[in-house]
Amino acid sequence: MITLSLTPSASKWFDYEDKIVPYAHLRLRYAGHCSKCQLSLQPATMAWWDRDTRAITCDSCQQHLEQNDKSTHVFQASLPTEIDELAETIARGTPGGSAQKEFERRHQRREEKIDERWGPFAGVVKFLSDDPQDITAWAKGSDGERRLGRQLERDAPKSSVILHDRKIPGTQANIDHIAIAPSGIWVIDAKNYSGIVERRDIGGWFRQDFRLFVGGRDRTKIADGLSWQIHEVQKIVGAQRVQIAGALCFTDAQWRLWAKPFRQGDVWVTWASKLVEMIAAKGPLTQKDIDYLATTIARELPPAVSSP
Repeated sequence: MITLSLTPSASKWFDYEDKIVPYAHLRLRYAGHCSKCQLSLQPATMAWWDRDTRAITCDSCQQHLEQNDKSTHVFQASLPTEIDELAETIARGTPGGSAQKEFERRHQRREEKIDERWGPFAGVVKFLSDDPQDITAWAKGSDGERRLGRQLERDAPKSSVILHDRKIPGTQANIDHIAIAPSGIWVIDAKNYSGIVERRDIGGWFRQDFRLFVGGRDRTKIADGLSWQIHEVQKIVGAQRVQIAGALCFTDAQWRLWAKPFRQGDVWVTWASKLVEMIAAKGPLTQKDIDYLATTIARELPPAVSSP
């Protein structure tokens, strides 16, 4: 029996928690043999571990596979020859586009009501009054999505593809951002809230009940609501072996000193710079895989708002 000492930060599928991941670079605790060249691997040797096949691969063989063996692609079926060209013409979407459109619609509707009620005095009323919070919240949300979108485009790995503001057909909902990178697929919900982000256990003596709080308010339902968006992306990807992660990213909130991203259910709760770091982790997807996934997802989840 071979016991393995796992280093999560070196895993092929990113995770902050001490969990066994499908494909990881780790230090052997006991001796073993490379599954490819049968080289004897001594304790404390760094090697690659595949949990599904329970196989160990030495660094030399793994490097050779990644550089030369096309079978390392996640997708075994032959890819369309035009996929590279399609990847270049993907409609990436407009960050915050649908939220901005909803703000403009509500703002315009309010001004029309003021015109109807106040007639010649409407201009004065508009000058002396502001849009209520339920209208300005859409503009604030759009601003947060735009800022996160710009940071993802600027700082995410060059090999990644970032899609923005994707419409889910058959619903009125949209997905703020989708990042396809070597680490996998990231379904991202941006929230421009203020206040301190924290996880609280509100359970009793004999049970745990972790909740997400922002600015002292319970926002757990926001994280729960991201799960169905992940499911929609999973339906598009199908049974392919690819990691799909959800991330709730607060663009303008505060975090306590030494705070770390945490899981709320199946969703990561984090901030922009840390999210980019998570997306940039090493992973099993090749550039061909990324282009194929991005093209497929972009086709099935079109931009919610047409680019200007």
